[in-house]
Amino acid sequence: MCGRFSLTAELDALIERFQIDQVTIDDYSARYNIAPSQQVPTIIRAYDENRLGTLKWGLIPFWAKDASISNKLINARSETAEEKASFKHALKKRRCVILSDGFYEWKKDKDRKIPMRIQVNNGEPFAMAGLWEQWKDGEKSIYTCTILTTEANELMKNIHNRMPVILPKDKEHDWLDPSVEDFNILKDIMKPYPDDQMNAYEVSKLVNSPKNEDPSCIVPIEEI
Repeated sequence: MCGRFSLTAELDALIERFQIDQVTIDDYSARYNIAPSQQVPTIIRAYDENRLGTLKWGLIPFWAKDASISNKLINARSETAEEKASFKHALKKRRCVILSDGFYEWKKDKDRKIPMRIQVNNGEPFAMAGLWEQWKDGEKSIYTCTILTTEANELMKNIHNRMPVILPKDKEHDWLDPSVEDFNILKDIMKPYPDDQMNAYEVSKLVNSPKNEDPSCIVPIEEI
């Protein structure tokens, strides 16, 4: 699964890297320990523009009767998303990318869990494949998202059996394009990212709590 991540890149760098046309985040700042239920920086393609805003992490399907379902839907298995009522409609028409420059996973070692930070190409920002929904609470609209996961690549197998779907740069446009509805095309995109383009290192147990949100969360343990 993917239950915690960071995004520390400058806003200008993100705008250039992801060809963002419109920004609706008024108070963008570096984030070191992003957790479920929080607002997360997300790109949606609408009216032929890449729009950067925020969505609440934890999907509420449009048909849900209760918002509490979001606690169970922070991740969606890419292998079965087309079949699941919670995800199949969004997979077809409401895809997004969730921006990150590192995600956390806990490696089991005997009787303890070691927090690890996993990066792409030594720290550059990357796009995690996501789905989004609009849910009505009376007159109020709530916009939420989930992160798609896939099987672990060789690097991740030593840490966890799942990992987020990280989009190759040349597939980001197709993922965001709502006119792409062929599941075979989407399935081809939702593959494990190449392990030789990733790295991982141990970090402090500070990341165990979402209350801790500062640069010390991403510092390699050997530098502390």
